[in-house]
Amino acid sequence: MTKHILMVVTTADKMKDGHETGLWLSEFGEAYVEFANKGYEITVASPLGGKSPIDERSLEGGETPQEILDTAKYLEDTIKLDEITDESKYDAIFLPGGHGTMFDLPENEKLHQLIRDIYEADNLVAAVCHGPAGLVGVKLSNGTPLVAGKTVTAFTDEEERETTLDKYMPFLLESRLRELGAEFIAKENWADHIQSDGKLITGQNPQSTISVAKEVVKQLG
Repeated sequence: MTKHILMVVTTADKMKDGHETGLWLSEFGEAYVEFANKGYEITVASPLGGKSPIDERSLEGGETPQEILDTAKYLEDTIKLDEITDESKYDAIFLPGGHGTMFDLPENEKLHQLIRDIYEADNLVAAVCHGPAGLVGVKLSNGTPLVAGKTVTAFTDEEERETTLDKYMPFLLESRLRELGAEFIAKENWADHIQSDGKLITGQNPQSTISVAKEVVKQLG
């Protein structure tokens, strides 16, 4: 049977002080291409539905492959998370990053419910870079945080400071995950680094996207 993946992207386009933000395109596009090449059915959803804003910083340098640029068309009309009524059909949920995720995913109760139900059904939960911001509000049915006691990674506090955007963030992601009881593993800035703890797969930064996607593919078989 064809595997079905739910990709959840941000619809936040502003940071603190009005600085523009959004989705980091390569983190969506590289994963999308990996999944599409395996013939997976892919649903793209977001908190508000409609268009997911792309962070212009993710397009700087002019080195983004056309194959990745082409995936932007799947961000034009995303499904609203509240419209998803049957999470049982998803074999995995994948959260790409971009600073926008820090502003709308941590508080989205529908997303938290979807992640909990997918995880507790023994299906995959994967996130990369700032995508794990979507995990911080997730509690399992027994009331414990999803990440408590789990080995994870995400965009590190040191990487955030290097971007100089740390002062515009509502919180630092590594610090928050540690506060929730996660065993956080950080590698050097911009290293391709993932952690796989059972059905929970996380990646540190944009450089880790393909590795996370390949681990999802590996586990889905």
